[in-house]
Order: sequence, then C-alpha cells, then structure tokens
Amino acid sequence: MNASNNRLTSSTSPAGAVRRASAVGLALAACVTASSALATATAAPVTDRGTNTATGAGLDRYYRQHLAWGSCVTGPDDTVGRELDEAGAQCADVTVPLDYAKPDGRTITVAMSRLKATDSRHRIGTMLLNFGGPGGTAVDTPPLMRKAMKDVGARYDIIGFDPRFVGRSTPLDCGWSTGIFFRSAGPDRAGFDRQVAFQKDLSDKCRATNASVLPHVTTRNTARDMDVIRGALGERKISYLGYSYGTYLGTVFSQMFPGRYDRMVLDGAISPQDYGPGLLRDAVSENEQALADWAGWAASRDTTYHLGRTRDQVLATVDRVNEAASRRPLTIGTGSDTYRVDASQVPLLLFMMLSDDGDASRAELAAAVSVLSEAAKGKPTRPSPAFTQSLRHVLTGDSSPTGSVQTAILCGDRAAPRNSESYWRDVERSRAAHPRFGPMTENITPCAFWDRPREEPTQVRHDVPALIVAATGDPRTTYRSSLKLHRELPSSKLITLTGANRHGIYGEYGNACVDDQVNRYLATGKLPAKDRTCAKRTTGHQD
Repeated sequence: MNASNNRLTSSTSPAGAVRRASAVGLALAACVTASSALATATAAPVTDRGTNTATGAGLDRYYRQHLAWGSCVTGPDDTVGRELDEAGAQCADVTVPLDYAKPDGRTITVAMSRLKATDSRHRIGTMLLNFGGPGGTAVDTPPLMRKAMKDVGARYDIIGFDPRFVGRSTPLDCGWSTGIFFRSAGPDRAGFDRQVAFQKDLSDKCRATNASVLPHVTTRNTARDMDVIRGALGERKISYLGYSYGTYLGTVFSQMFPGRYDRMVLDGAISPQDYGPGLLRDAVSENEQALADWAGWAASRDTTYHLGRTRDQVLATVDRVNEAASRRPLTIGTGSDTYRVDASQVPLLLFMMLSDDGDASRAELAAAVSVLSEAAKGKPTRPSPAFTQSLRHVLTGDSSPTGSVQTAILCGDRAAPRNSESYWRDVERSRAAHPRFGPMTENITPCAFWDRPREEPTQVRHDVPALIVAATGDPRTTYRSSLKLHRELPSSKLITLTGANRHGIYGEYGNACVDDQVNRYLATGKLPAKDRTCAKRTTGHQD
C-alpha cells in the first residue's frame, strides 16, 4: 500500500508511513503447482546481446513502445501530481499484457514517474523503486529518494512505478467493506467461525467481480512488467531499491532476469522461502517484544498517557482493552467518524503501529491505546486524526482497492492451506505463548478460499551481489529472514542495524552509518568488503 489515503501513521517521511502501513500485508501462502506448459509460455523473453528489445514470445511491441512523458497531474485535486511536477518529475504509462502467455490479448497500463539525472555527465543509470505492500505505490517517491541518496541521487534517473493494479495503474477493486483483511480469530470458537465466514466472503467478492484478472495479479508478472519498463526505457540494466515486500519483488526479478540488473538494495529483506503463510507468524515474537519495549516507553510517560507506571501495568491496560472488546464492541469517535471496534480488530490496530520505535510513532500508539482504554470504560472518546484514519482504513471500504490488490498478490503468489480446522488448531496453540498477536497471525485468510496460483513460487537459483539492510528487531520481515536471504545469495553483503524495532532503515530512520554505506555502494557499485554492523542512532560504524 502506498497511496496517500493509506498513510496510517505519521513519520519522518511519507514513504515510511506508507510502507509501515502496507507491511501489515506481508503474510500468506504455502505450496503451489503449475503446468510446465504455462511455465514455458510465460518464460522471460530473450534479449539480443547488445540491444534493449525483446525477441520472440510476441513481446517486441511492449519492449519497443514509445513512452509519452508529461505532467503528473491527473486532475484538479491531484496534490501528489502537482508535487511531482514541482519537483521536476514527469509521468508516463507503460503498456503491458495482462497475460504474458497471451501477448496479443488484453493489455493493462503501469503508471510511472521519473526524476531524470541532473548530473548527466556522471550519470550511472536508471533506478526503480518499490516500497512494499504488496500493493504499495511508488509513483510519489522519487523526490523523497533523491533526497535520501544525497549527492549520488543526481546521477540516477529515479523511477517510481505503481505495480499492476496498484494506485495509478489499471485498477482492481473487489468492492470490499474493509481495507485490510487481517483480523484476529477472537477469544473463542464462535469468533473464529465468524472469521471463516468473513474471509470467505472477501474471497467470493473478488472472484465475482474480477475472476478473469485475479490469476495475473502476481509478483512474477510484476517482475515481467519491470523488464518491459527496462526495455522501454532503453536500458541494458536497471538498478533497484526495494523495501519489505519490495525485497521479495527484487529477488524475483533477479531470478527471472539474471544479468538485467545493476545495483540492488534490499531493505527489510525477506527470503523467498519465508514469503508465505508463516511470514507474520514468524514475526510474532518480534512484535511481542516491540509491544513490550513500547510499554516501557509509555510507562515512563504515565503522567501524559495514564496507561500505567510500569511496563507490566501498561501491558495489562492493553489486555483489558482486548478483554472489553471481546465482551462488546468499543465505540470510538463521534458523529460521522464513529467506529465500532471488536476483539478481532484491536490486535490489528496495535500491530499496525509497531513497525517504528521512534518517539513520534510510539506517541501515536500511546494516544491510540489511551482512546481504546477510555472506550473500554464506556467513556466518550476523541481519537487523533491519525488514529481516525487508521480506523477508517481498517473498518470501511474507503481503501477497498488497496486491500483487494494486496490480497490478490499474496493469494496469487502461493496457495494457502484450505482446511479451516488446521487454522483453528494453530490459533488455539498460539494463545499460551502469544495471546495478544498469535490468534491474529495464525488466523484464516481469504487465501484459504482463493483459486490456486498458476505458477510455482520463485526459487533462488542465481547468486546476486545485492546489498541487504536489516534491523535486528524488525517486527515485520524478521532479521532471521534477512540472514537467510544473505546465505541464499553468497555474493551479497549485509548491513545490520542493532537495537532497533524498526521496519525500513535506509533514508528513513536517520541512521548515518546505514545511509552512508548504502550511498557509497550506489555511487561506486562496490559492495563493502565484508558485512557491516551499525548501532541505533549512531554516526559511526562497527566492524
């Protein structure tokens, strides 16, 4: 998720808020089969040595298409477009086939923005951006990344693109009444049974409205679109910066199109082995720790938030909120912005605010828990604008397109277990060790009712000299998963940030040690001689 209406929490950068909200979506899947005929039909087009155009497979017209760059403004209310224009960016749409096995069939468009290199004499090349999700936009991000890249930013053409069916690209909307499908199973079997019905209804709505499109909403097809972008831009290779799910997309691209990438930075990286139904489950310990660390922060500010004077007291307040929501939904807000929050939704609201350990984000979570605590006592509440936006995003259909495409990508990439009883058993087992988040991370999802994917999931078979950035306390894509990807890519190098419960570091967290190392790599193309370690909020580095 990466559209302006999905920026659920304030941040040092808009892009950071976008990605943290969208990181909720990193979770599903299992195993999948595909016919060898399809695998052959959708194979990457062959590129002539020394050219930028595809040959064979009927894809030449896509790789050779003319891109009509112009204003980014799409209408009188398009503030993002105006800001891009003011920053010197231009926008264009690239046409791609809906189904790469049928290139003469239906086409869709992928929206892009571009900041051209201003230091043309020392131009390095083109860099594509992805801020995760899945389903996150990046059209609005080139100006932010040029600033993060400092002097080296002027040497790149920086491309933000909205993946197929995201943002300004050809849309997908299942007409949901919710923005995010993630929910907790609740306190009992009745709550879980309601979740089974809820998640099946979401799946049924997508199938009823978009059955012909859903099989093509996949990461592998987004990677194919990226290679069309590369060809249409006239580039032999592209550099890439991906965060969160965007690291998985970058890895998929590198495996499908070896030799067509230059410099690659993967921040908050996921091993393809972990991109599946256990992803958020595997991060439950990190989220419990992040919540405990936040509770300690809030306890030291009890005179402001009144949540408890010790960490345990603050956590007890959180538990009382969830227990109250289990008995009856909590009423939050007034007038047209009144929301009813039940026990299936409270853990998600907390979870969404735990991906940043900065004071501003922790203050937002404390303010939100204060509101929830007052509602649990039956008192009137006045949530902040940021919390109101979170409630609207989760509980209404305002963000249905974002939730629809995020789900379609996750369910389209890998199949999920289909037996609801297996989810219930996992939910019950999780309660003892992880009572706050286990029933959410183990809960059933729409993918249990989705049509099975047509392609096998991507496996790492090619080494990639990427630069991986990871925080030891990342509560979304765990440090363990980043280490696993590092092992799978022996030529990669790893920058570890210690002591941070943070998802997404480079250019957003303000850590000079990380930023300097990444920018040095982007400028020279040379990875560090060995893995490096940076400490939270320091300017030096440790070997």
